[in-house]
Amino acid sequence: LLPSGSSAREMQPVTWEGNALGAAARMTLYHPDKRAAELLIRQAVVETDRLERIFSLYRPDSALSELNRVGALATPPVELVAVLQASRDVWDLTGGAFDPTVQPLWTLLADHFRAAKPDPSGPTREQFGEALQRVGLDKVAFSANRIVFACPGMALTLNGIAQGFITDRIVDVLQRGGVTKTLVDMGEIRGVGSRPDGSPWKAGIEDPRDEGGLATILEVEDRAVSTSSGEGFRFDAAGHFNHLIDPRSGFGAGRYRSVAVVDPDATAADAFSTAFSPLEADKVGKIADRRPGLRPHLF
Repeated sequence: LLPSGSSAREMQPVTWEGNALGAAARMTLYHPDKRAAELLIRQAVVETDRLERIFSLYRPDSALSELNRVGALATPPVELVAVLQASRDVWDLTGGAFDPTVQPLWTLLADHFRAAKPDPSGPTREQFGEALQRVGLDKVAFSANRIVFACPGMALTLNGIAQGFITDRIVDVLQRGGVTKTLVDMGEIRGVGSRPDGSPWKAGIEDPRDEGGLATILEVEDRAVSTSSGEGFRFDAAGHFNHLIDPRSGFGAGRYRSVAVVDPDATAADAFSTAFSPLEADKVGKIADRRPGLRPHLF
């Protein structure tokens, strides 16, 4: 995503750039008080760091890492439960096409293609079958008191939804501070209000097969945009196995060059862009019809 904005005569932009869950992040605030804007940005960065200590798959001290090691977590952070509930909602609506329990499949593929002279056709059918037995969000029980995996060897990755959730939380921080015009990109984009000149924010959707090229430019006003593409990370040179793992088969999504989703909620946009990547266009359309405000773009 390539956010763009313009300055205003009455409010100059205050911009921050950094990282969130390993992805490039950026905020552009329009505020009449520069010091107040800088304070809000510092608060947003503190909140981002706090949420990373919950959702990071690679920090050994994160709540998610502890859950994956032990298979259960008592008194989980409320944000982790909220993300699991949002995941369950999208899992239900998409027939399981979005499923954060695919981490065992990721581990299987990483181990296979990390080996010397790996079989380019991927792991064996038996290996896939064993890993798939540990996949399924219906095998995760969660409440405000406890999260429990139904079988050993399960693990979660929230990389398909957590960046959207962090984006929404940062927007909450900024809005509570009085910001009415901002573009937040914490791995997923959400525009608040319009640009100061009254025009919509613009998000350029990169074409992964045309370096520097755009598939389209979307206008967003009080909306979020998320994109997913199997071109982002490939286990194999052919791209049959990539980071958008189809939880039904273990293969990588390759139906589209890119999927972009517009939704009022960045959490949902993030999850749906992942879920739609392996689905046929007619199924995507039927799902979108059931959720007001959800607009998928398939490239």
